[in-house]
Amino acid sequence: MRRKRIVVMGFMGSCPIAGVIWQHIHYIVGLQKLGHDVYYIEDSARLPYNPDTFEVNNEYDYAANLLSRLAREFGFENRWSFCARYLPENPTAGLPLRRIRTLYRDADAILNVCGTQEFNDDLLVSDRIVYIESDPGVEQIKVDKRDKTTVAYLRGHHALFTFGENVGTNEFAVPTHGLRWLPTRQPIVTELWRTKRRPSPAAVFTSVANWSTSGLKDVEWRGEKYLWSKSREFLRFIAAPKKSGEPFELATNIADEATRARFVRNRWRLREPHVISADYWLYRDYIRDSKGEFTVAKDQYVRLNTGWFSDRSGCYLAAGRPVIIQETGFTRHYGNDGGLFSFRSLGEIAEAVKEINADYPRHSRAARDVAREFFEAEKVLLSLLQRAGI
Repeated sequence: MRRKRIVVMGFMGSCPIAGVIWQHIHYIVGLQKLGHDVYYIEDSARLPYNPDTFEVNNEYDYAANLLSRLAREFGFENRWSFCARYLPENPTAGLPLRRIRTLYRDADAILNVCGTQEFNDDLLVSDRIVYIESDPGVEQIKVDKRDKTTVAYLRGHHALFTFGENVGTNEFAVPTHGLRWLPTRQPIVTELWRTKRRPSPAAVFTSVANWSTSGLKDVEWRGEKYLWSKSREFLRFIAAPKKSGEPFELATNIADEATRARFVRNRWRLREPHVISADYWLYRDYIRDSKGEFTVAKDQYVRLNTGWFSDRSGCYLAAGRPVIIQETGFTRHYGNDGGLFSFRSLGEIAEAVKEINADYPRHSRAARDVAREFFEAEKVLLSLLQRAGI
């Protein structure tokens, strides 16, 4: 594949939490490793969030400083911009607006990571915008409900990709109405997570989660409500540590004291997520210092059998940390064979913990092998570009 000029568009400046940052960095660095000229652009009317002040407002100094730092650390200096479309005259940090317009016109591909980039007249000069959906189910249901705005937006893209690897197959119930969804998965630059350190004897299974997200993307379909939240699924499996005979740890923001007490009674350790999520290197250390990950999936992903898999879980695997994760239909494609275990019941969780403990070094190696085989950024992104016809 000849060298391409590729623009990655996303929201790691306006939503600067560690998981979001790593999600974008893997695209940028992975494309660089393929030999492409990579630019990162945020060009949105969405107001940015400042994690230092816990405010959402029209100031973008924090976003600009963060993107400048990331560019130095990950090799895209002088190839980034933050355009504040929400302000008069569309001021920018990094590359000026005239340079952004040139990039939109000349880029071989523009990757709309997580599908968060709204269209504007400048961007629409391109016919090479590639949609990458990280939350399968919501948009497909909107299309099935004949939401004209959603249909028009999706059809404005050159190609549609989704982390829901069952979307468009008989394993996924929601009709796609002629839209061609191509399966992809989160690229992971595995060398960024590799460590020779074994976890300490005190290490436990951990995860990081935003507790209260229902309401943001909850949808109703054919008489049922599907939640965009993990909270209900964590409560369904709250007895997992007690059943497994060892504590688990969850970094999350549960405000309700009664709910927190239920977790503690079931041998959970609870940590505040802000410090971990505010520093992307500390977030990486937290994952690498863990014994492995135990996590659930959002209600939508599970009940719709989307085939979704967590990008954070991919990072655990790359660090050689085994993962126990709720089944969403992904095992149709990979996993459930050393290093990566799916579950539908408490008994399956306990059995996975027992198997990992019986031969941790083997499952650690197997976790790394799964990451390299199925999530290595260069493989994932080369496949994406080829199937998009880029």
